[in-house]
Amino acid sequence: MWKKGWRDQVWSELDQEWDLIVIGGGITGAGIMREASRKGLRTLLVEAHDFASGTSSRSSKMVHGGLRYLKNGQIKLVLQAVRERERLMREGRGLVIPLGVLLADYIGDAIPAWVFGAGLILYDLLALKWGHRHYDAYDMHDLCPSLNTENLLGGFRYFDAQTDDARLVLRLIQEAVRENGVALNYCKATRLLVTRNGQVCGVTLQDNSPDGKGRTMEVQAPIVINATGAWADDLRSQVGGKERLRKLRGSHLILPISRINITRSISFLHPDDNRPVFAFPWEGVILVGTTDVDLDASLETDVPISPAEVEYLMKAVQFAFPNNRLNLDDIISTLSGVRPVINTGKVDPSKESREFILWNENGLLSVTGGKLTTFRLMAHEALMKIRRYLPGNPKFDPESRVLDIPPVESASLPQSDHLSPAMRVRLLGRHGANTLALLASAQSGELEPIECSSNLWAELRWAAHAEGVVHLDDLLLRRLRIGLLLPQGGTSEMERIREIAQPELGWNDERWSEEVFTYSKLCRKCYHLG
Repeated sequence: MWKKGWRDQVWSELDQEWDLIVIGGGITGAGIMREASRKGLRTLLVEAHDFASGTSSRSSKMVHGGLRYLKNGQIKLVLQAVRERERLMREGRGLVIPLGVLLADYIGDAIPAWVFGAGLILYDLLALKWGHRHYDAYDMHDLCPSLNTENLLGGFRYFDAQTDDARLVLRLIQEAVRENGVALNYCKATRLLVTRNGQVCGVTLQDNSPDGKGRTMEVQAPIVINATGAWADDLRSQVGGKERLRKLRGSHLILPISRINITRSISFLHPDDNRPVFAFPWEGVILVGTTDVDLDASLETDVPISPAEVEYLMKAVQFAFPNNRLNLDDIISTLSGVRPVINTGKVDPSKESREFILWNENGLLSVTGGKLTTFRLMAHEALMKIRRYLPGNPKFDPESRVLDIPPVESASLPQSDHLSPAMRVRLLGRHGANTLALLASAQSGELEPIECSSNLWAELRWAAHAEGVVHLDDLLLRRLRIGLLLPQGGTSEMERIREIAQPELGWNDERWSEEVFTYSKLCRKCYHLG
């Protein structure tokens, strides 16, 4: 899809009248592009960095209904989210997978067990799916032997889902491109174009890729959508919009599954402040999260965790799993993202609403807030708001599929001793219509996993060959997640990574060395403890 020379070809075709320009290549922008392209709209999506490089690759990986939002009275948000969760599990099999949750209840918790029980009844009723159950302390120990049993009263089991957020974004964009949408990463919208009467009519674009040499172009469309997430206020300021977003950092620790051998999410209230925190298995590691603090630094694409957040999350897992004797040396990597929420001035950041909001300011439609789970609803509402500006005043079917049906069943994929039934389903979920081509490109030994991760060497080759990789961090942190899953960002495997990826990327030795140096520096600064 995005093979050698694709960027030059796209740039040569940008000078046309577009029906819609979407700025921002995260889950919101990808969802909008997917729905627009499905209606045949000439849609251009541009992203200043890499696809999903902001919050959409740094989420908590949960596709969930937001049980805790019931406490804030956000019933509509939860209703929408649980229904979307069910849809995504049906249509994204292998990419969006069920996640069992054990919710532990301890003496002294600020929220009594009966409140959780009542909330879970409502949670299941909203989803039209009864799945929760109460357990006493003995049963909780049987279900999770490593869980702290001191002062444990019991708990609940219920179900949500998890995903690889960056792959979900990429699959949406790829499916939109397959229906004649155009998407460019490392393409920054530097300035909004405005008519004499003050209406936004396009953008000035700048190529920020290494080979683009800073080339620029003006492109026009009757409507421009600002889906830049935490950066939305920057664009809005160009049309006189006042700053309205509160930027919250959410950070996570990634630990070896050998140190916390759990098979489902363990959720509990933090002993310091009674905020919900969790630890659950994801991609062969344990993800621990999350914090919810005001961003105390400048807004960058790559945001490092703070020492206070490390201490907070370590205290959480040490409380929940005291016999594991976890310490800082157990941390494989860290992951921090910035959530944009509407600033209402609440003292507690966690009490700010997670509902999305739309602002139409002189032809610039800004879409921000919201949750990973509800991206499709955000896309539909945004497009409905601008229907009158679009050719044919199209209607957007709320019952249309989110993800395309893969062209083959998992059982029909080429046979290999290395591909288990679960791996076949996983590949189809992550790669959709590209799965057969990916397997066809695999060379000897490349259907084996990269170290202890779930990623195959064949996926590395395919990503380098056809997934729009511009920098090494695109490849190792987003197309694959081995930069998070392996110690030191996977540098111990760099020679084999080079052997496979460098020829596909077309980089000379000097470029490869520069990329490795920059990638290693980035990992030390933003993804690993010093």
